[in-house]
Amino acid sequence: MTAPCSSRKASPYRSESPFSSRCFVGILLVALLLLLPISSDACGEPPRYESMRLPGIPKPSYSPGESVQYECRPGYQPKRPPLPTSAVCQNDGMWSLLQEACTRKQCPNLGDPANGQVDYPNGSILFGSEAHYVCNVGYFLIGPSILYCDISGSTVDWSDTPPICEKILCKPPEKILNGKYTNSHKDIFEYNEVVTYSCDASNGTDQYSLVGESKLVCIGNDKWSSDPPQCKVVKCAYPYVENGMIVSGHGTKFYYKATIVYRCIEGFKLNGSNTIVCGANSTWEPEIPTCIKGYPSPGDEPPPKDAESLGAGIIVAIVTGTLFGVVVVVGSIYFCFHKEKKRKEGIATYSACQNKVTTPAEKD
Repeated sequence: MTAPCSSRKASPYRSESPFSSRCFVGILLVALLLLLPISSDACGEPPRYESMRLPGIPKPSYSPGESVQYECRPGYQPKRPPLPTSAVCQNDGMWSLLQEACTRKQCPNLGDPANGQVDYPNGSILFGSEAHYVCNVGYFLIGPSILYCDISGSTVDWSDTPPICEKILCKPPEKILNGKYTNSHKDIFEYNEVVTYSCDASNGTDQYSLVGESKLVCIGNDKWSSDPPQCKVVKCAYPYVENGMIVSGHGTKFYYKATIVYRCIEGFKLNGSNTIVCGANSTWEPEIPTCIKGYPSPGDEPPPKDAESLGAGIIVAIVTGTLFGVVVVVGSIYFCFHKEKKRKEGIATYSACQNKVTTPAEKD
């Protein structure tokens, strides 16, 4: 009878006995079998569905033959004709499969608001849908712009009251000192209506300048396109530049937006911008330039008035020179060719004459 594994001893001549190795493998196999879960025909938790749910909390496992009954989730209702809603735990440990037996409920139909439209991005008014509202031009929305088809008790309904579209109107714009605007007698201005500001005549020696936008437009409910302008005296000091001269914008008084263009006398170059404008704060923008000793760099001076005629002359000269060059080249080629042809003809004539001279001698 074979001795048990524990009583066997390894041979002194071998490092490992084959019997002890087989025993070790057997022990590992037994341990693995003990660690493996015991197979069962029981079913796990029932499957989940988008439109259906199980009432209460499901058990962790079910025996073969047990069944569960599904119900519609909130926001859903049974399909017509009805479909099975009961699943059974089968002998193979799998649940019988069901089709989605419920469908989304529908919210009430929404009509377009007066002077506006409603749009459904997903093309339906079923549970989970959205309704987007917009107003026609000249109207603005009062209320939420988006409604959601959501659960409301045991049914579904829109998340809020539909909005309305009201006509855009503006209150009169602000009055300004030393100025006025058109239609100032009106109490209400409609969408896109325009008012134009102007300045009064000045009682002093200097006129008023309108600083800002002269035209305002009603662009939103009680909202104008910009702030009203100002009517005030804007006068800049005489812009004297030593060793320079005014090219355009001559005058004795320089009011708002007056524009001056400078150039320096010969031997001086401009330091700064050659063009300045009288700004709203009665200062020149940018600063008045200076003329410093030296000659202007290429490109500093504006192009001469007859630059276009100069450019045209240059183009004519280039074209003429090109044509002349072509004629010279063609003429040279022709001359060389003609000369070579005459040379060849001379050689041919000379050869013919020689033949005539030598032929009688040969016959004698």
